[in-house]
Parts: sequence; C-alpha cells; structure tokens
Amino acid sequence: MPETLPTQETLLEFPCAFPLKIMGRSDCDLAQTVLGIVLRHAPGFDGKTMEMRASSGGKYVSLTCTVVATSKLQLDDLYRELSSHPLVKFVL
Repeated sequence: MPETLPTQETLLEFPCAFPLKIMGRSDCDLAQTVLGIVLRHAPGFDGKTMEMRASSGGKYVSLTCTVVATSKLQLDDLYRELSSHPLVKFVL
C-alpha cells in the first residue's frame, strides 16, 4: 500500500512578514485595542509601523499591521481574536 504524505496546511514559510488589514468604525479606541491584540500574539511587533487610513466619509478606519508570523496557529489565533472584537468589522 502506498504511503500517504501529510497535506500541507499552508503555503507560507515561517517565519515571514505577514500584513494584516483590520477595518473598523472610526473610534478613538480602535488602534490601541488592535495594537494590544497584535502584541499579545506577536510580541515583537513595532506599533510605530502600524498604518492607518480613514475612509472617504470618515466613518471607518483601516489599519495595516505587518507582523513576523512564526506559525499558522499564531496567525489563526490572531485572526480569531481580532475578528471577535466588537470594534473590528473585518480582518483580511
């Protein structure tokens, strides 16, 4: 019987720079909240590198955080926590 090879869970090679785009309502706590969550999962993240853009109407903000991802589990946990926060609408 032929040996089956394990399926690869991700095409990413770790560690790697991984940009996260987080969108939410324009709220004074959004950036600080996102920073806290990102730092919990990627302690080496430099908050000064976070990019912030307001929507044309000013109602929403997008934040880009490029983290050094060390595993699929780390990224999954980060996406899960960000997506479940009430201030966050989408995570890409």
